[in-house]
Amino acid sequence: MSENDNSPASPVPHRRRNLLTGDWVLVSPHRMTRPWQGEAAPAAAPPGASHDPSCYLCPGNRRANGEDNPPYSGTFTFPNDFAALLPQSVEPPQGQGLFASHPARGEARVICYAPDHSATMARLSPPAMAEVIAAWCDLSRDLGMRWDHVQIFENKGAMMGASSPHPHGQVWASDFVPDLPEAEDLHQRDWRAQNGTVLLDAVVAAEEQAGTRIIEANDHWIAFVPFWAAWPFETLLVARGPAARLEDLDQDARTALGTILARLLSRYDGLFGCDFPYSMGWHGAPHGLGSDTAHWRLHAHFFPPLLRSATVRKHMVGFELMAETQRDLTPEAAAERLRGVVPA
Repeated sequence: MSENDNSPASPVPHRRRNLLTGDWVLVSPHRMTRPWQGEAAPAAAPPGASHDPSCYLCPGNRRANGEDNPPYSGTFTFPNDFAALLPQSVEPPQGQGLFASHPARGEARVICYAPDHSATMARLSPPAMAEVIAAWCDLSRDLGMRWDHVQIFENKGAMMGASSPHPHGQVWASDFVPDLPEAEDLHQRDWRAQNGTVLLDAVVAAEEQAGTRIIEANDHWIAFVPFWAAWPFETLLVARGPAARLEDLDQDARTALGTILARLLSRYDGLFGCDFPYSMGWHGAPHGLGSDTAHWRLHAHFFPPLLRSATVRKHMVGFELMAETQRDLTPEAAAERLRGVVPA
């Protein structure tokens, strides 16, 4: 390969465009050989007891607001005690000229995946995984009847700012469409207008033809490291069918989702032999669009911070904050390493 080769697997610096957002990422593969004398975070503690009496999320324990959790035996959902959005917001001072502001309303929920404090989504049994998926679908449908956007997500691990190690995720519903879903809506809509196809369907077809970035696939889902990935081991999980939102999934697609999630997350955990931290979230057509969803395809983003080991992570600082996202490990190399892990 010549030093001027800018093909997708090129070892020289090049830029790649994120088709969903329009953003660019700088890829600098040669930097993987640089020595590391920066932060090495402590390795995550091994799984502990199945019940922690000091945990605010365990069954029967008292939460920070003074309420007691029920002795739940499956998935448990409750209103977030410290919600970032409130159903009735106080009108803020209206910005004038350069300093614009606008009211923001909504509601937030917490989803405890399971009663076992030591569990993770990767270690859930198939029935327990099915309960989580059903909760996602129900919350998307129910909250979507009242709010313009429903954001379902999980921050896993202290490295990603999780406030509790208990397996849980969150849902924030809002009366506005946030920046990233709005950008994805715009670019998917423009693609369909110009090409007559669904953008992520075209991406999936191209990924299957290339084959170099795919991690897992079944009849209903495909998981791959996107060509434009920003985080070292970022993955995109895309529905193959016509689903635009979680509630559009039929039972076969939900079952297949549980299977591919278990395999993908098991590969993550096996990569560095740890409970792999990440932020993940679902992007579906904003409910404020109503039935105008033909340009959308349901997908989930996984953004893990780890770069070289269980203790060395990627920092989005410096050039990333001041100029443009940059990565060292190519998406193709990341996918190869993930494929090399045998799911437990």
